[in-house]
Amino acid sequence: MMAASSKLNATESRERAEEKIRPPRGQRAFDLAVALPLTVLLTPVFAGLAALVRLDSRGPVFFLQQRVGRWGAPFTIFKFRTMVVDAERLGAQITIGRDPRITRMGHLLRRTRLDELPQLLNVLRGEMSLVGPRPEVPRYVAAYSDAQRAILSLRPGITSPASIRFRNESDLLAGHPDPETLYRSEIMPAKLSEDLAYARRATIWSDLGVVMQTLTRLLS
Repeated sequence: MMAASSKLNATESRERAEEKIRPPRGQRAFDLAVALPLTVLLTPVFAGLAALVRLDSRGPVFFLQQRVGRWGAPFTIFKFRTMVVDAERLGAQITIGRDPRITRMGHLLRRTRLDELPQLLNVLRGEMSLVGPRPEVPRYVAAYSDAQRAILSLRPGITSPASIRFRNESDLLAGHPDPETLYRSEIMPAKLSEDLAYARRATIWSDLGVVMQTLTRLLS
């Protein structure tokens, strides 16, 4: 009896580990229908923010970093630069609280999430979606459990239920004596669990709801 139960549990675990989640039907069309006109309409905003970033500190306008996308494929994510040049060589990959590497303009961009706007280009290129789990750097993805790797069945997104819930993640990390451990042992698993649960029931309409909720939180 015990042997049969163990065999059943092993089979369930293997199926769970090999789970592949399908994105909502029509998600790509939805992404293009929203991202393309938004990119055109926000062109003046892009130009203004780019000028402010250049005037505020030395360095490029954009911050480019390798992230892990759908099926584990690497891609380059676009953001407005919010930190000093070579910030990753000067400290950890995660950013906490009033990190001294963040520029004056960077604090404003991060608080308003305007630094994420260039990711509309990633959406247009098919590397990201408007709604989906936030893309991680390779070293964090390497620590995923088999069950957590199901998240790689999806395109990463600009926003998600977990990113709304943990919108003050930097402040949470700043109040902990070991931010790296807190992120890897508690925050990252919680975000993955929430986004996986959402993805299993997601529709285009629920994605639209997440987008609207994100905009509402930012405006408030």
